[in-house]
Amino acid sequence: MAFDAKYFVEKFRMQLHPEGGWFKETYRSDEIILKEHLPNRFSDGRSFCTAIYFLLEGQQFSSFHRIKSDELWHFYAGEALHVFVIDEQGKLEIIKLGSNPEEGEVFQAVVKAGCWFASQPAKHHSFSLVGCTVAPGFDFADFELAQADVLTKEFPEHKTLINKLCRQ
Repeated sequence: MAFDAKYFVEKFRMQLHPEGGWFKETYRSDEIILKEHLPNRFSDGRSFCTAIYFLLEGQQFSSFHRIKSDELWHFYAGEALHVFVIDEQGKLEIIKLGSNPEEGEVFQAVVKAGCWFASQPAKHHSFSLVGCTVAPGFDFADFELAQADVLTKEFPEHKTLINKLCRQ
């Protein structure tokens, strides 16, 4: 049986994500890491770990953003997802998250804390269903959506990509 994006959105009761696409939180640890045991970049305690399903379809994209934790990405279904990562020195890495190692695709990849990143399906006529695991756990207080003009000033060498994958 072939599944499409609509199937997964409905089956998992996914919601629209502020960065683009669809998501469903699937796990949030009951245990909390207290603020005094976290790096200074965190404003309060955080769950040990969180996980979501994340889906992009067709022309949808996840806008450039960054968070304060490492994020482990997992590929599940559909076509490959390209994750564009700009590190703090301005180096661009394109992670091909998918199921075809012969095409340079990987099932898992990490985006390190503080890096700017965006994503979009490699084929704009299909969808990509992935998972994201964040530790310490995700909190919207740690989420920063990029403004294209500000990010372009910091990384002018990536202006075309930034303008393509930003909403602001």
